Amino acid sequence: MINNFQQDWLTESRKKHWELYSELNVLLRAVDRFFHIDNLNISQNELPVKNFYNEINSLRDVIFRILAIFEVIIPENKKNAFWFQKYAESKFFSYYTRDILKEKLYSQDSPEKSIFLMYDLFINLKGIITELLKSGEIQYNSFINIGQIISKEIRGNKFLNPFHKEISPEFDTINNPPITEIVKKIKEPEIKKNISLIYIYFFRFLRFLKHIDISSNDTISLNSSLLILIMLKSELDLFRNFLKRNALSIKNEEIKSLLNLISYQLSMETKRVFNQELKDIFQKENADNLRGKIENSKGILNNLIEQSILQITQYFNKNIQGEDIFPNFIDKLSQSIKLREDIFTLHRFITLLEEQAAVPEVGRDIFKGMKNYMKDFQHSTFSLLRYDDYNEFAEFFNKIFNLQWLEQDQILKLTKSFKIYIETTLRNIANRSELKNISFDVDKVEANLKKYI
Repeated sequence: MINNFQQDWLTESRKKHWELYSELNVLLRAVDRFFHIDNLNISQNELPVKNFYNEINSLRDVIFRILAIFEVIIPENKKNAFWFQKYAESKFFSYYTRDILKEKLYSQDSPEKSIFLMYDLFINLKGIITELLKSGEIQYNSFINIGQIISKEIRGNKFLNPFHKEISPEFDTINNPPITEIVKKIKEPEIKKNISLIYIYFFRFLRFLKHIDISSNDTISLNSSLLILIMLKSELDLFRNFLKRNALSIKNEEIKSLLNLISYQLSMETKRVFNQELKDIFQKENADNLRGKIENSKGILNNLIEQSILQITQYFNKNIQGEDIFPNFIDKLSQSIKLREDIFTLHRFITLLEEQAAVPEVGRDIFKGMKNYMKDFQHSTFSLLRYDDYNEFAEFFNKIFNLQWLEQDQILKLTKSFKIYIETTLRNIANRSELKNISFDVDKVEANLKKYI
């Protein structure tokens, strides 16, 4: 039983700091999933020789964030009592008394004890990992051993274990009237059950993504966001398997086809994020590049999930639009128009560069403007590219960013080849069904161009 004082501070803390409890729930799940090698795109052949220093260094930043959350959600008087007891245990208590106190804590017969047990775990991990990083070399066995210790403690925590229930009554709730109305109106029990679960999982993923902070270059914030993204790889893989299994049990062929389509879309877009955008992410990255990759990855996944929710919703009610569900929703038509305009702007830059290259000062200014435009393109439009186009654009951008105007012969050689690829891409975009009969806004492209030169 929890005494009244414990109940009061916990109830008040959870009410006041619900967002932090949600973030803690997500980060604990992320820390556990982080040690699944499949999530890190590392081959079995690399494991014996790989140094996991960068991975563990990122983990330490996440531990700092978890401890910062505990510092806020636990009242000051409770923390003081905890630290006093730790001090007294080490200085004054007998072995017998220490054993009794530890037994009481480990019993986790109240949520308060579970919270302090987890708090204590991450305090100890911070010290151990900080010392371990001083060696500069962390082998695979050490990496996995740390993961096994963390996983055991997280999953053994009665109050904070994010895997304790498949569906959490506290966090897996949907407060969205159009979705609630859709589910209520489904008559067949099997379909209602499956669609309800699919909605719950999708809104869970959106909650995970909400805790990814792209507003800061602070390493603690960036690495916490990165581990959430890595965790989503596991969650989305599990979800795709769930969709495949459930599609087999559904007799309605239209719904079955829809779920198979969504599963395919999930497969393609997660490849974009984890095989392209986040590939080799633990190699030395400066804060701006890391934040850009996290921002693009979040944008791709957020768009994917919102579009998937809309697809399911419009199957049951064609009148519902994306903005009826999500306040900041961007529909496919708007996305395709932006992609077409932005790629054509890049095409115009290349054309201008070719025309003015012979005039050194003019060519240099156009090249500088084009590079600035490409940086903005990376942080916005990149997330709208098709999986098949991503590598071509990424390779061209990386090569251009590494060149100076003095190397104009090499620049013009690159732009000439890539211009042909852009023209092919624009033709493919023009064939999209949502762009049928939508005219091209040349004036908007020219206005966009003038912002940079």
